[in-house]
Amino acid sequence: MEVEIATIGGYEEVGRQMTAVRAGDDIVVFDMGLNLSQVLIHDNVETEKMHSLDLIDMGAIPDDRIMSDMEGDVQAIVPTHGHLDHIGAISKLAHRYDAPVVAAPFTIELVKQQVKGENKFNVDNDLVKMEAGETMSIGDSGNVEMEFVHVTHSIIDAVNPVLHTPEGAVVYGLDKRMDHSPVLEDPIDMERFREIGREGNGVLCYIEDCTNAGRKGRTPSESHARNHLKDTLMSIEDYDGGIVATTFSSHVSRVSSLVEFAQDIGREPVLLGRSMEKYSGTAERLDFVDFPDDLGMYGHRKSVDRTFKRIMQEGKEKYLPIVTGHQGEPRAMLTRMGRGETPYELDDGDKVVFSARVIPEPTNEGQRYQSERLLKMQGARIYDDIHVSGHLREEGHYQMLDALEPQHVIPAHQDMKGFSPYVDLAGKKGYKLGRDLHVTQNGNMIQLTE
Repeated sequence: MEVEIATIGGYEEVGRQMTAVRAGDDIVVFDMGLNLSQVLIHDNVETEKMHSLDLIDMGAIPDDRIMSDMEGDVQAIVPTHGHLDHIGAISKLAHRYDAPVVAAPFTIELVKQQVKGENKFNVDNDLVKMEAGETMSIGDSGNVEMEFVHVTHSIIDAVNPVLHTPEGAVVYGLDKRMDHSPVLEDPIDMERFREIGREGNGVLCYIEDCTNAGRKGRTPSESHARNHLKDTLMSIEDYDGGIVATTFSSHVSRVSSLVEFAQDIGREPVLLGRSMEKYSGTAERLDFVDFPDDLGMYGHRKSVDRTFKRIMQEGKEKYLPIVTGHQGEPRAMLTRMGRGETPYELDDGDKVVFSARVIPEPTNEGQRYQSERLLKMQGARIYDDIHVSGHLREEGHYQMLDALEPQHVIPAHQDMKGFSPYVDLAGKKGYKLGRDLHVTQNGNMIQLTE
């Protein structure tokens, strides 16, 4: 059986992930993502109103026109998790394919919300929920099957899809960290990865996220970030002014820790911002997290400002707002607070806790710097970098290669410079560029078997 891979997006940047795998006549598309940095550099861009071709020209979504060169039928579109760099282009591209979107329950719910907000295209692909540990048949040949393996990442309900073919398995490894003590979910299913590496013809190809391949050691667990966060908040427990916290709104595990520790220091947590309400509200509705019954979540501007007024009237020392804006996004809640555009008044000595890292990209770095300067000008004290990454470091990559023993490896989720550390470590495991280690670019095809 012919197995061919199209590297469509995410092979020259971190963002707009999209990969297609053809096994015989059956094609599965993994991820359809947005490169947010290409959107942020433009003022007031509303992607939901834009045509896909304009977004492709901007470099914001994958250029999927290479799909016309693949012989076969797309049987499924499979986002691995709910981050925008993996689902953000579904509302722009999925309607081109007569195929369902298949994903884990939390991811499907986020896709559903995104499609609902799309103004340019009518996306009516079926949305199919599939749990980690489950399998589904792909196409009518009876020879191709897809499986979801549970992984841990900085968003809940992430999976690594595995396409089982007669030639061996294709493991799509974006995105994960090796977390054995997560906060809300089960640990990564390394046992299943080891089994896949030794079943049948083994692993034909492993496509891997290289984000932190150049960092030594292993990525710490989310429980490490939780302990750091607890220690930080306990250290300012006696402060009688304002404490504000921000984190990735999609990081429900981190948000749940913030909610818990706010209560532990005698403050009422409240979630503020549209995306904060979206992710945490969805997670609670699907029973991924058990928030207090009286936890306030407010997304609309008027309800947020009403909440800020109430906090100022009753006393800032009684509350801990958890807000959007950890990257300094211009329209996010924390940035508005820094500009003095909300009823919440920051006083000299008030604490702002960033439970996030700055995404290493010039637009984000500039916006975050500006946001911090504005906050400091109002007298705020900054607590920074209370975070762990959602991506494997060097030792995690070695462990995955040991578990899967793939015949071929394709680095992804980086640019050429970012691939270099992974090429070095894969070389130490015996892989060779051009033979079984394939460094590629967007828009290329890799023929694995004939």
